[in-house]
Amino acid sequence: MISGLPDLHHPGIAARFCIDAWSSVARSLCASVALTSTLYTLNIDLADADRAVYETLDLRVARHPSESEEFFLARVLAYALEYQPGIDFSRGLSDPDEPPIAVRDLTGGMRAWIDIGTPSADRLHKAAKSTPRVAVYNHKESHQWLAGLGSAKIHRAAEIELFALDRSLIAALGARLDRRMSFAMSVSGADIYLSFAETALQGPVTRLRM
Repeated sequence: MISGLPDLHHPGIAARFCIDAWSSVARSLCASVALTSTLYTLNIDLADADRAVYETLDLRVARHPSESEEFFLARVLAYALEYQPGIDFSRGLSDPDEPPIAVRDLTGGMRAWIDIGTPSADRLHKAAKSTPRVAVYNHKESHQWLAGLGSAKIHRAAEIELFALDRSLIAALGARLDRRMSFAMSVSGADIYLSFAETALQGPVTRLRM
């Protein structure tokens, strides 16, 4: 018998060793599963006067462990700003071939690719070749990113819709972020208004050009 190891020839000791070993594996697996995502329950009373969209959105949104708070909130706001039949959060955070948000028709075909942040020129080129409409909602500094896009070859570049979300609005919303949230979201004149029970937040959505 190797020093430091239990006597696995003894039936009782062997059984206990196996149970303990399996328990350790199970705990590791459970911990791994627990780290895969954090679920947020969001109730948004949406009134988008710019698009004549008035809906109550009851969302269950999984936040990927590698996803920053700012990216997550930009994703939620973009979903509301783009809300229409067929829209859904996709596997974009774990699958590089998928956008964070997609709009699909009844056959499952993608009609709109909605990206977040500062996607690369290659990614936008691929998206524009495969999807009729491509839009990006950026929550970061835009100048360097736009300069890079402007010098790259991108399919249907002039048709890609680029927007900047107000970074101070994202930060203020992040300060209120909770696993369960309810708020009203109004959109008018390309301005976002978020109303909570005791306060309100406001910020513009700015159209960008390559």
